[in-house]
Amino acid sequence: MGYNMIDSRPVMEQFHEMLRILGQFAQHNLKMDEAISVAVIIDKLPPSWKDFKYNLKHNKEELTLTQLGSYLRIEESIRTQELDNNPKGKNQVGSSSLNMVEGESSKNPKKSNGKRKFKGKDDKSSNKKAKLVCRNCNKPGHFKKDYRLRKVNKDGAGPSGSKDPEKQQGQISVFMQNTKYIQNYISVISEAFYVQDDKVAWWVDSGATSHVCKDLHWFKNFQQIEDESVVKMGNVATEPIKGIGSVLLTFTSGKCLCLNNVLYVSGIRKNLVSEIVLNNCGYKQVLESDKYILSRHGSFMGFGYICNGMIRLNINYPSSDNSICMASSSSNNNFHKSELWHARLGHIHYKRLKDMSKMSLIPAFDMQNNEKCKTCMLTKITRQPFKDVRESKVLDLIHTDLCDFHATPSLGNKKYVVTFIDDASRYCYIYLLHSKDEALDKFKIYKQQVELHKNELIKVLRTDRGGEYYDPNYFESTSIIHQTTAPYTPQQNGVAERKNRNLKEMVNSMLSYSSLSEGFWGEAMLTACYILNRYPNKRSKNTPYELWCKKVPNLSCLKVWGCRVVVRLTEPKRKTLGERGIDRIFIGYAEHSKAYRFYVLESNDSVSVNTVIESRDAIFDEERFTSIPRPRDMIHQSSSKSTTQAEDVSGGASSVPELRKSTRARKAKSFGSDFQLYLVEGTRNETISQHQYCFNIEEDPKTFSEAMASRDVHFWKEAIHDEIDSIMHNNSWVLADLPPGCKASGCKWILKRKMKVDGTIDKYKARFVIQGFRQKEGIDFFDTYAPVARISTIRLLLALAAIHNLVIHQMDVKTAFLNGDLDEEIYMKQPEGFVMLGNKHKVCKLKKSLYGLKQAPKQWHQKFDDVVLSNGFALNQADKCVYSKFDTSGKGVMICLYVADMLIFGTDLEEVDKTKKSLSSSFDMKDMGEAEVILGIRIRKGNNEISISQSHYIEKILKKFNFENCSPVSTPIDPSLKLLPNKGSPVSQLEYSRDIGCLMYAMISTRPDIAYDVGRLSRYTSNPSSHHWQAVSRVFKYLKGTMNYGLTYSGYPSVLEGYSDASWINNLEDHSSTSGWVFLLGGGAISWASKKQTCITNSTMESEFVALSVVGKEAEWLRNLIYEIPLWPKPISTISIRCDSATTLAKAYSQVYNGKSRHLGVRHSMIHELIMTGVIYVEFVRTQLNLADHLTKGLARDLVHNAAVRMGLKST
Repeated sequence: MGYNMIDSRPVMEQFHEMLRILGQFAQHNLKMDEAISVAVIIDKLPPSWKDFKYNLKHNKEELTLTQLGSYLRIEESIRTQELDNNPKGKNQVGSSSLNMVEGESSKNPKKSNGKRKFKGKDDKSSNKKAKLVCRNCNKPGHFKKDYRLRKVNKDGAGPSGSKDPEKQQGQISVFMQNTKYIQNYISVISEAFYVQDDKVAWWVDSGATSHVCKDLHWFKNFQQIEDESVVKMGNVATEPIKGIGSVLLTFTSGKCLCLNNVLYVSGIRKNLVSEIVLNNCGYKQVLESDKYILSRHGSFMGFGYICNGMIRLNINYPSSDNSICMASSSSNNNFHKSELWHARLGHIHYKRLKDMSKMSLIPAFDMQNNEKCKTCMLTKITRQPFKDVRESKVLDLIHTDLCDFHATPSLGNKKYVVTFIDDASRYCYIYLLHSKDEALDKFKIYKQQVELHKNELIKVLRTDRGGEYYDPNYFESTSIIHQTTAPYTPQQNGVAERKNRNLKEMVNSMLSYSSLSEGFWGEAMLTACYILNRYPNKRSKNTPYELWCKKVPNLSCLKVWGCRVVVRLTEPKRKTLGERGIDRIFIGYAEHSKAYRFYVLESNDSVSVNTVIESRDAIFDEERFTSIPRPRDMIHQSSSKSTTQAEDVSGGASSVPELRKSTRARKAKSFGSDFQLYLVEGTRNETISQHQYCFNIEEDPKTFSEAMASRDVHFWKEAIHDEIDSIMHNNSWVLADLPPGCKASGCKWILKRKMKVDGTIDKYKARFVIQGFRQKEGIDFFDTYAPVARISTIRLLLALAAIHNLVIHQMDVKTAFLNGDLDEEIYMKQPEGFVMLGNKHKVCKLKKSLYGLKQAPKQWHQKFDDVVLSNGFALNQADKCVYSKFDTSGKGVMICLYVADMLIFGTDLEEVDKTKKSLSSSFDMKDMGEAEVILGIRIRKGNNEISISQSHYIEKILKKFNFENCSPVSTPIDPSLKLLPNKGSPVSQLEYSRDIGCLMYAMISTRPDIAYDVGRLSRYTSNPSSHHWQAVSRVFKYLKGTMNYGLTYSGYPSVLEGYSDASWINNLEDHSSTSGWVFLLGGGAISWASKKQTCITNSTMESEFVALSVVGKEAEWLRNLIYEIPLWPKPISTISIRCDSATTLAKAYSQVYNGKSRHLGVRHSMIHELIMTGVIYVEFVRTQLNLADHLTKGLARDLVHNAAVRMGLKST
């Protein structure tokens, strides 16, 4: 082709001529590939376009003719602007993607007769070079190519080093020439400036002062503008404003965003949403990573994502075609700039950039100032290397770490492993633990043993930042330096971390190879440590055993762990005729003798099943192993009666349980010097269940794949399909493509066997949950609060039911959390096992809440609230989980909701059935008939009274903490006991907290008689002593004698009354007092408390007044609760509160302030207001008749019994 472009004609005009010529080839059936056409046009560019031609030829992306035209138009426009000194000149080129920012007139560039002022090197206007302007920095006196020869200073001076006295500001701006509108100044995103955008894309602009739309079809209402309002574009072109109106945008979340006062400018290439206007309208905008979240008043609206440096909103549109904004040069940058190529090449290292420049893959440029990129520093920062310097002397440094094996408890009910590794020799000791708080005790044992053995002292103990070793006094007294790792830097304790990994890997392999169950992981762990101590490590040719014990280990005694063994019978049990050996399983090496350890599989005359023996005489079959399957309906249950604990093991050799005597008298028998017998767990009657425990290879599967590989796969499939059917029935999600900028949350299956009371399987339960722990507040959720009914509300309603003889039924909502409607836009991976064929790349867009979402409880309660209120129920404002619906005749029902469980109180069975039918039409409900158990509280109705008790729960915790056979006592606490804080080391702090927690649930539910005792003992949970343990044991013994106690509501009296009391300075360590109060209704207590006062009082009257103020708050809440219950007669009578302090009573009714009580102003004003408004009245009662007295102190047996009876406690 002989056609060549010339510099004297516009390039775009010649470009279109080239297109016409290429089109003529197609008319003659000479088809030319588009890439060839692009190459031909680039090759024909004018000589002055040499650099631009070079850049286009080396562009890695394959250009189309449309994109090439855009590039040529951009470059021609820039060249025209550089030669045109008239800032008002119009250059009609394509509009850009705009970034609207509010400008100031003071920032406009200074002008002089329409020309820029500058000073040349010698200030001579005749200097030809000074008349030229650099296309890279818009500075006079040098060319763009001079950048390759010398460094340009930061202020933009030319090669001569001179500075422009006037900085170029407001280079590109847009304004509206109309007095009706304010001026808007718009800067340019150069990479997307001239590229045509699709009609459905909307972009958020951080500086725009108005919304701008280019398509009239978006407008919901529109008003045409007849004046000459124009917008000046970033390329100094102008576009007329044709109108203004409102636009309605619909996000992919389904929420709508209404934009008002949107300018209609057809020449703009992108639709813009002003961030400033959204902020002024109360919208909250969050930019998290590459995701943009829009919300208002805590309610999610929608989101967007970053695309080519701008924020694009996820708007519903008919087509998924998106225009790709191609990169181009701006008037301030050129293709040769190193920063630009650094960004184009994905922020590669500058050394690689320089190498590519030397290979002529990219243009050459100066990179002396480009050694660091701020973006790279923020996104590529790495951690400093960790130096591994080993100590040269044993015990100079000890590494330790605690490992939770997350498996079935091992023999002896051990659940944790703690390791101690000497840094110099790498010799390791391990101990099996019941709980984490035993770690420090094990270290003390380890310290005493190794220091005696090595005749050296431990200098440094290095741990992670866990709290297992937090005892500054101990380390200070022993002069041991306790080093901890830096936050989130486990590498600093890498020796212990690596040792844990090696041990775990070896244990997994040993268990898998031997086919033994996870119940043997403790024995496998001890054996693994024994072996690893005899391994040579990579950095030393010697083994840890050799460095520690100063002798070479003997490995000839090693055997395959878990193999079958025939052990020789001892002399007393060996018969003259018959078998001389018994079949056993090899589980490790003895620590204190040259023997092996064996697990007894089958009992005989010599030894019982489920025991561990040690012996040296055995024949090993290292190719035979044991794998005993258990029946499907047998499940492991940890024995709560076990009192035997395995002996602590050091050196990783063995774990020998304690010796314990048999329960019946026997004649002492000798089993020989080489034979030892140890009981592992429980008594002989428990051996069968323990046997099942050790060979429990069919535990609840932890993953979907484990369930599918289980022998119970049929039952698990049925449970999983039931769960999926429930989810699909609720239309919980739809399959969709994952929008840009979004991440799909993970999900998993939770699989459990539900057990009956007798220990057999009730059903197989599968629950599908989303991994909500990855959610971020303000992005994936905004509010999580969901109310639940107070336990005092439930007791009040039960008391009302006794008074009015109401029908009480119970219902349960199946998969309650699946009913909530989501406001946020959340995407989740498809559930394992149910990935849609042909749509593997799609994700689940949630329409309803799922278990695991942080907002699931809130959304469920909101859904239930909407359904119930739409059916005519009224919401109780005092407790927003109570709903009532009564007609004028007095018939109706009340609903009390606790998450998914609900009690329905009705005046007759017909009203209750109507409510059940209504609820079942909206939710998948389970009708449980008459109420029997709610929150573990048994409800019994009969003889015109209702009783609630927890006898089954109390029996369970007594058995759990080994008090089932204790001797009962008549009082929960000794009145003469003085409890003081423990100044020594805590005694079983974790177990103490568990005991208090179990007692507290009984106390807050049905047992007000132990309120003071539990409240007092709970103050010492952080550091209990043996004295506190004795007091806790006494509470359990009291419950043993009163196990059948329950609250009984007889329906009389039907008035609400309260009692208040305080015990002044009964806490000697901090001189605090204790408040106690109780409210009665229908013959039983409905609300009570015993609490430590938060302030120090000066007198008995003051402490009584503090208690009275708290009672007044509770009385006001109870009054508000019953006020909205239609069954309660109106007007509500004043609530009587009885107090045994005459001075407090006088102060409550007095308005006089004196020196002794003037600081009680706030509490006095509140009590006085409650009295004056008729909410309460306070009256005097003798101390012997004050029911709140036993809630503030320990009392004698008769007083405790009388108080319990008057509160409605009696055997049920």
